[in-house]
This record gives sequence, C-alpha cells and structure tokens, in this order.
Amino acid sequence: MQRLQREAMQKAEAKRLEEANLNKEVGKKFLENNKNNPDVYETTSGLQYKVIKMGEGPKPTIADKVRVHYEGKLLNGKVFDSSYQRGEPIEFQLNQVIPGWAEGLTLMPVGSIFELYIPSELGYGDRPIGEIPAGSTIIFKVELLEIVE
Repeated sequence: MQRLQREAMQKAEAKRLEEANLNKEVGKKFLENNKNNPDVYETTSGLQYKVIKMGEGPKPTIADKVRVHYEGKLLNGKVFDSSYQRGEPIEFQLNQVIPGWAEGLTLMPVGSIFELYIPSELGYGDRPIGEIPAGSTIIFKVELLEIVE
C-alpha cells in the first residue's frame, strides 16, 4: 500500500515538474518578446515593467507597508485575482510579498500605475497556487495608492 502511495506521489510530482517546465518555457518566450517593446523596462533580476502612469509621491522601501489596488492575470489573459473587482484595495508589508511585487513597488512613486511582468522565479515558482499553474509568468497591474504609516 505504501509503495503504491509513493509511486502515485512520484507520478504527481513528475507531472507537476513537467507542467512547471512547460510554463517556464512559455513565460521565457513571452518575456523575450515583451522586452522588445520600447515601453517595457527590465531590471537585472528579470522583472519587466511598463509605466502606465508615473506618480509624483515618494517611493516605498522594502521595509514599508503599502496600500495598493491590483489585478493579476495569467499570460492567456485570465484574471486570477483583483482588488478592483472586490472594490477594496489591500495593505501589506513589502517584505512579505513575492519578490516581483516587492521589487516592482519599490520602483513606483506613490500615485503610479505600473504593469509588472513577473517570471516564475520572482513569483510563485514551481508550485501551483490557487488558479496560478506551476512555473507561470504572471502579469500584475498595480496602482500604488499610499505608503501606510
């Protein structure tokens, strides 16, 4: 019985890794094409971003708590989470979110709206999270409303 369970777990893990690797390849191709867009910038970590609106306030540091509105979607356009749809922004510490968010938000003056293109290494990695498949490159439209005191 334990052998069957172990084999089933090994098969499931192999399938998850295969899916993650396939999604990483798709994401890599997307990011390669995306960086050719003159409006898209890329950081040394591989995070890409596009400025939709540049704010004029201060920029947060990694130690700050911020208030944002956001919409997250997969490369196929499917929205997996949206504070806009809920009608309520969220607050969080920048040092407690995925690396792509933390890095992207520290580039944004308050009042800015950026689109962040986050490779899986700066997002949720090889594990599926909710509606986000393993290894996915994800896109977030993020509006930095304020640095919370």
